[in-house]
Amino acid sequence: MSRDQVPEGVLEELLAEHGRTYADQAGITLRDKPASLFQLLVLATLSSAPISADVAATTAHELFRAGWRTPERMRSATWQQRVDALGRGGYRRYDERTATVLEESAALLEEHHGGDLRRLRREADGDRDALVEALQEFPRVGPTGARIFCREAQAVWPELVPFFDDRGLERAGGLGLPTDPGALADVVGGDPGEVAWLSAALVRSALADG
Repeated sequence: MSRDQVPEGVLEELLAEHGRTYADQAGITLRDKPASLFQLLVLATLSSAPISADVAATTAHELFRAGWRTPERMRSATWQQRVDALGRGGYRRYDERTATVLEESAALLEEHHGGDLRRLRREADGDRDALVEALQEFPRVGPTGARIFCREAQAVWPELVPFFDDRGLERAGGLGLPTDPGALADVVGGDPGEVAWLSAALVRSALADG
């Protein structure tokens, strides 16, 4: 299905109501750079708890606003400073344990991967399953968190395209869009940034409908 075959108004409505990636909401300028990818890992870590996606993104933004945009900066903050920032973001039920998790994750990234998640990308060598598995070595990041990372990272790691999760594909079907990932990506021409937007918009749309 090409863009001109999409049911009238579907993409326009998605853009108007849900046209924002979670990385953008978290204040991440997503690039294939170590700091940017670390920030995305933080977002995926926060999103892995049973808490709303909006709260996770808002809390990530609060952490980055405090200046903790690299693993070094995250580790330089005190545990209490991280707890306070998590609380300001609305992440109160999990703030104390998460303050420790964020330090542990930053330490692991620095000590095992030189602070650079692109090493995981190179080691995966285009194997998405291998990348999803490798991401799960970070504290709290399970299969869901790893998929959240990949859903957003496909904007800068084209080998991940098309990356849609089950909730997004189900929502696509409900809107009259293809449920095959490749065909769904073709709706926006397969451009990595556009596919990442569409993937996030479909998830947002599904969550908005409960």
